[in-house]
Amino acid sequence: MTKEFDYIVVGGGSGGIASANRAAEHGAKVAVIEEYQLGGTCVNRGCVPKKVAWYASKVGDAIHRYGPGYGFNAENVTFDYSEFKRAQEGYVARSRQGYFNRFESNDITLIQGHAELKGNQEVEVNGETYRAKHILLATGGRPKNIEVPGGHLLSNSDDFFKWEDLPETVAVVGAGYIAVELAQVLHGLGVETNLVVRHDRPLRSFDKDIVNEWMALNEANGPKLMYHTDFDEYREEDGKIVCMQDGRKILTVDRVIQAIGRHPNTEHLGLENTAVELDEAGHIVVDEGHETAEKGVYALGDVIDRIDLTPVAIRAGRQLSEFLFNNAATSEIDYSNVPTVVFSHPAIGTIGLNERQAREIYDESTIKVYTNRFFSMYASAAWHREPNFFKLICVGEEERVVGLHGIGEGVDEMIQGFGVAMKMGATKKDFDSVVAIHPTGAEEFVTMR
Repeated sequence: MTKEFDYIVVGGGSGGIASANRAAEHGAKVAVIEEYQLGGTCVNRGCVPKKVAWYASKVGDAIHRYGPGYGFNAENVTFDYSEFKRAQEGYVARSRQGYFNRFESNDITLIQGHAELKGNQEVEVNGETYRAKHILLATGGRPKNIEVPGGHLLSNSDDFFKWEDLPETVAVVGAGYIAVELAQVLHGLGVETNLVVRHDRPLRSFDKDIVNEWMALNEANGPKLMYHTDFDEYREEDGKIVCMQDGRKILTVDRVIQAIGRHPNTEHLGLENTAVELDEAGHIVVDEGHETAEKGVYALGDVIDRIDLTPVAIRAGRQLSEFLFNNAATSEIDYSNVPTVVFSHPAIGTIGLNERQAREIYDESTIKVYTNRFFSMYASAAWHREPNFFKLICVGEEERVVGLHGIGEGVDEMIQGFGVAMKMGATKKDFDSVVAIHPTGAEEFVTMR
């Protein structure tokens, strides 16, 4: 017997959960199908446990690097990884339970199992058939694996969150924000860490000046950065992993984390039973309103080729439900000027265009770049010199701000409001009109000359 719903969401990650709850709040009868853990990547093996680990590494920085300068003499300090894991997993479990509670209060049906589309607005799970006029595919993504000899010896970012102990030495292979964050967390927790990149730098899609500053800071107090390195084989010797390149032993470590990107979860969904199309990378093809080529079937989040960030998926999911169940004019969202943070040490924050992108889009004569380089008060008072760097990219006679970038203490918490300003079309004059809060790092964004 087929069970009927108004809305079926395939995937219980951030985007799917947000869309399901918003639809139910507008009176829709909703089912969510999740094969694994409710909460998806973000809550279970991504941004939430990662941020807890980042906090732990910052505590280590405060104790060992800055504490003595402020008069704190902490001798014989130890770090109990198992105790940290208990705190981390407890927070994750409480977050996940919050989703179950919300589903219960919104009368959402949670179906555990693997979903397969059958066409004609039908989905099959565990031999049962479910039907809805509207279906959302929000199945997320997973880490890519390095396809070289010995690749089975490696961990990925999902595996990292399952570790029960820390190695003495590790290599993190990758150049994106996940690789940078994991490398700096591990370094901060006392692991001898190597960040391995194929080119001359990590974070190559970020503003070059910001990355230059990060590299200088990392050189002074971070994991070892191995440039122009591309391991093509891994071997196990005496319980360790030997990293090879061109037949030569380059590095020997206890563990290797591969963080080379992510792949959308689009296999085995029964898409062949529908008109849903995939691009060459395996992403589901959608229009501006997130609808696939199959009428009534939508997709969003990491499974489509947009911005792979949790808040983006949440925004898209809620807007889709507003459109489907609350008469909103559109299911489109604006993918421009999305604030992004890399939880490095210190954090990197970015909104809008980097300088290279701005020069590709706008006439050179219309662009003006403002920068401020200063030293962190937090670090300086503890007898450390930690340069911070902020940058504004402005366009036109009115100097509209089209790019905002910063690296420094507290950047992760300060750029959200600047994102609001940029969405409203703020100009350099608007920034200048704001009285600075002193002494803070944020004041540097409104005092540039």
